[in-house]
Amino acid sequence: MGSRGKNRPARIEPTPAGDGTGSGPGTGGGRADRGRAERRRAAKRAKRRRKRSLLREIPLIIVVALVITLALQTFFVQVFSIPSGSMQTTIGIGDRVVVNKLSPWFGAKPQRGEVVVFKDPDNWLKDDPVPKSGAVVTAVKNVFTFVGLLPSDRDLIKRVIGVPGDTVACCDTKGRVTVNGTALNEPYIFAGEVPSRITFKVTVPAGKLWVMGDHRDISADSRYHLADPDGGFVPESDVVGRAVAVIWPISHWRTLPVQSLPVQASGGGSPTAVSPASGQSLRQVSSAAASGPLLGELPLVMGLAATVPRFARRRRTRTRPER
Repeated sequence: MGSRGKNRPARIEPTPAGDGTGSGPGTGGGRADRGRAERRRAAKRAKRRRKRSLLREIPLIIVVALVITLALQTFFVQVFSIPSGSMQTTIGIGDRVVVNKLSPWFGAKPQRGEVVVFKDPDNWLKDDPVPKSGAVVTAVKNVFTFVGLLPSDRDLIKRVIGVPGDTVACCDTKGRVTVNGTALNEPYIFAGEVPSRITFKVTVPAGKLWVMGDHRDISADSRYHLADPDGGFVPESDVVGRAVAVIWPISHWRTLPVQSLPVQASGGGSPTAVSPASGQSLRQVSSAAASGPLLGELPLVMGLAATVPRFARRRRTRTRPER
């Protein structure tokens, strides 16, 4: 009765440990455990998303790389393999050369001394059939040729000796080929060979070229086709491009500079037909040539190099964790 009306102390209820209210033993540890578990689950989900994203992007990367490669091969450069010795020792058997295809698109014409790749102008390769392959290999090669990853089996490579208006003849009193009456200095000719064992004199018509191989004794070039309907001349429109460098094997790596030849114009002369040498290989440029492995054709590597970093940056941006 004597305590009635007096203030009583507040009753304190015990708080269970780890209830997240910030008091009691173990509270911080429980919250941290839940945070770590959630982060682990989020990391696993992000990893699964990255794997699925990569699987979806790989086909797109390949397609884009092929498109870039096709554009490069069509308009800029293409790699050709050389299976014959007609351009020795400038270009060896099994060498791969880079051909500049850009210049013709801007109206540039082939010049004397250039090494050029051109389409078979008048069935020059009729006696040198392409090696037969199985149906599957042939189909794969056709697809790769269509997209520009492999060159055609019907292309040739030679050096331009005469351009429209030139008179090319063999030979002068010292056995040298002449252009417009001026003897050529030809250091690129295969060692021990003469400039030509075939006598001829021709005037190159408008829009045509006169071409010869550097290995003169085995090169079935313009000289061997004087009796053809086109007289052994190559249309300028058939030129694929100029060979600018040997890129494989690495020990042969070098540029192919243009050899300076006479420039004054002349006229006159008529062709003299000759018979081709027997038993020599005519096929000059081929996708079927046996050669050492190359780390991807140059344009394909360039296409992948231009494509992959873009997708890598995109993936890093998209998967960067929020802070």
